[in-house]
Amino acid sequence: MDPEARVGIYYSPCDDDPLFAAGAAWLGRNPARGDRIAQPNIPGIDEVTAEARGYGFHATLKPPMRLAQGRCWDELLTATRELATRIAPFALPSLAVTDLHGFLALCETRFCPPLQALADACVERLDSFRAPPSETELARRRRAQLTEAQQAMLLRFGYPYVLDTWFFHMTLTRRLSTTEHATWRPEVERYFEAAVATQRMVTDICLFTQPGPGEPFVIGERIALAG
Repeated sequence: MDPEARVGIYYSPCDDDPLFAAGAAWLGRNPARGDRIAQPNIPGIDEVTAEARGYGFHATLKPPMRLAQGRCWDELLTATRELATRIAPFALPSLAVTDLHGFLALCETRFCPPLQALADACVERLDSFRAPPSETELARRRRAQLTEAQQAMLLRFGYPYVLDTWFFHMTLTRRLSTTEHATWRPEVERYFEAAVATQRMVTDICLFTQPGPGEPFVIGERIALAG
């Protein structure tokens, strides 16, 4: 991988899950192929989803990282596969459209201990592969008025929202104004109603890769949980 490339460990629904198709179409890009696809015929959707589109439809387990010096893709892939052999598939709670400080996202409707354990394992067991963040990156994160716990996670893991401060979410829009929120939330709820009604299992995790700064993330590898 290029030194500036990044890789994140994400949850993304299986390719044959209706939620994968719905999420990819909503954002206008298929993260498995990396290509742009048609979005719903809703005025303004291209602009409102542009920021999330680059990351692909996903929920973060371990945030995007550059690989530490001396580490390589093959080593990370091997370690992630080893981690996955120790974790059994599990049921994902029902999802619902949620307002996250102005962003609209799909979130779990109840706490899921296996999901938290999966995210924690990805963060802790794969952290030796992470290059430390730059001072610029740290300063940018701190502008978000972090809590003491989030500051601690930023210093320890290079990202403020992990372990006790992590929460499952699949981002669907940029930050919306109050007026925009009143318009877009009903649209999002109608669009995802059928897809989120389906019960699903978490059966794998994905390595999403970003070849260089500003480039879109794509699924580099999908790894089955086999515990």
